[in-house]
Amino acid sequence: MIIIEAVDTGCWNAITGQRQVVTVDECAAELRRGDPSASGYVSVSEEDISRASVVTLTPAAAAAFRLRYPDAHRLDAGERDLLALAGTVTAEFELCSSDRAAIAAACELGWLDRIVSLEVLASSVGARTRRRFKRQHTESHVAAWRTTLRMKDLT
Repeated sequence: MIIIEAVDTGCWNAITGQRQVVTVDECAAELRRGDPSASGYVSVSEEDISRASVVTLTPAAAAAFRLRYPDAHRLDAGERDLLALAGTVTAEFELCSSDRAAIAAACELGWLDRIVSLEVLASSVGARTRRRFKRQHTESHVAAWRTTLRMKDLT
């Protein structure tokens, strides 16, 4: 999850201090369900979660997304709900994701140009990190996925 990596690298406060960050109840619940005994566990506090606006997805928005994207059932629940929420937004927005299935869904929904890596998002607010981002959160990795999806669209 993006929030876990942002907290672990130390850029979460900078991002949420300069950008309006929105997540959904399912993602907040996933953050709370973490297993502290698991290898590599990153503690995300309630204060960290509260730095984002946590939105409850309406049943109508969830249903509309499932109709618009028939493969919604294949997505992680948090990613699915975030994409469903994005479908309700009329203003400009960016989607920060490192999930390949979610990026593919965004492509099918016409949002591929809205996908940003955590690395780009952190850089856009001048955040300094305490370590390098894991590979799936880097711009080179996310850009490669976007390119692959664009190439599929051309064939």
